[in-house]
Amino acid sequence: MVAERQVLRFLLNDGPVSLTECAPTLTLLDFLRLQRRLTGTKEGCAEGDCGACTVLVGRLAETGLIYESVNACIRFVGSLDGCHVVTVEALARDGALHPVQAALVEHHGSQCGFCTPGFVMSLYALWMRKPAANVAQIEKALQGNLCRCTGYAPIVRAAQAIAGADPSGDVLVAERARVAAALAAMRDGARVRLGDGADMLILPADVEDLVALRDVHPDATLVAGATDVGLWVTKFLRPIGPVIFVGHLDELRRIEDAADGVTLGAGVSYSAAYGVIARRYPQVTELWDRIGGEQVRNMGTIGGNIANGSPIGDTPPALIALGARLRLRSAAGARELALEDFFVAYGRQDRGPTEFVEEVFVPALPPNAALAAYKITKRLDEDITAVCAAFRMVRAGDRVADIRIAYGGMAGTPKRAAAAEAALRGAVWSAEAARAAMAALGQDFAPVSDWRASAEYRMLVARNLIWRFWLEQGGGAGDVRLDRPLAAAI
Repeated sequence: MVAERQVLRFLLNDGPVSLTECAPTLTLLDFLRLQRRLTGTKEGCAEGDCGACTVLVGRLAETGLIYESVNACIRFVGSLDGCHVVTVEALARDGALHPVQAALVEHHGSQCGFCTPGFVMSLYALWMRKPAANVAQIEKALQGNLCRCTGYAPIVRAAQAIAGADPSGDVLVAERARVAAALAAMRDGARVRLGDGADMLILPADVEDLVALRDVHPDATLVAGATDVGLWVTKFLRPIGPVIFVGHLDELRRIEDAADGVTLGAGVSYSAAYGVIARRYPQVTELWDRIGGEQVRNMGTIGGNIANGSPIGDTPPALIALGARLRLRSAAGARELALEDFFVAYGRQDRGPTEFVEEVFVPALPPNAALAAYKITKRLDEDITAVCAAFRMVRAGDRVADIRIAYGGMAGTPKRAAAAEAALRGAVWSAEAARAAMAALGQDFAPVSDWRASAEYRMLVARNLIWRFWLEQGGGAGDVRLDRPLAAAI
């Protein structure tokens, strides 16, 4: 029998919070501003895009207590059990600004000031993680923060000014042991349940408890990172209850790095996966760096990106090209299938009513394999995909022994380009073969027009990405790395 408690517990700045009532759709932003009057955290976009609502959430991991920047506007309070929430109000102490705040003042990093608390919190998270961050690391940390006034240069200068400063006297560093002990005391292994019916939220005790709960509540919404579900609530006002939160389950945050490949639990965030992705599949890191902003990468999960079945999800094309396999779980047992077979049609996946994605296995790259992933968007950072493409090719001499090509944004699901693959498989790797594959894409896809791109543009870009891959894999003179799509090559 699983122990159960009817209270949600977490730390907020320097004090404990215990909630016996909490709507499953209550966002952290609304809780902070409306219930706790902590109005330094701002609402800008309410969709995890602008970063004005950035706060830090600390949690216990295998490596100890870690703090990550998150978007409070799409983070649900129900997911915070056993966490430490830190807002901008916690930084200044005894009338003195925190070094991050003082640097922004000194370097004129704020004008209207609306976005400033979010920038402070993002830079604070970076400063604790990398006290001597360089410009590239600063810019990456600020991908998820938008400012319409300053032009970013003074904000980057402020971040540079504190680079190398000793963070040992910082309050979160100095009190790390005390906070870690307090969070550890909250981890009693119990299931958390609040409310009833559509207003019920549940945090399973473990994965076995999740299996049992899913069997009883097949209509419940599973929420891990909420980077997608959060918008269902804030933008579409959709009812999502009852809700089962799963982002806290350690078993779903497991990463196994083995000789034959990498196993990622469904709850592994983009940020947590970055190290093993960069180590084993470095050609994918450029794509990974452009998944949302830092806050989204800290919250969003690999399993969630797959399970929601979006045709423009960032990770499925690369994972399909790599030959990834899914493990689905339910009370009836577990089963595995190729990731490409999981996506049946728009809005429909090969998943039973009580099944959930438990993990994804990504095979190791063969020693002689070429891999590439490309994301085409209207703006470089923090934008939704218009077309995403991924290629994995193995050559035997001058011929293509094996090729896997997957696209997102070209159909109702992420999908392999079977005809384009057939045009290349067994052929001499040449400009003629690349052009044949480009022409074959018309058999694979009939893209649609929407506000992201027209059908004609999508097909043109998809074909050009094959030509780009050809140039980068020996078709150009010397070592070629292209930064922009080409004009029509067919």
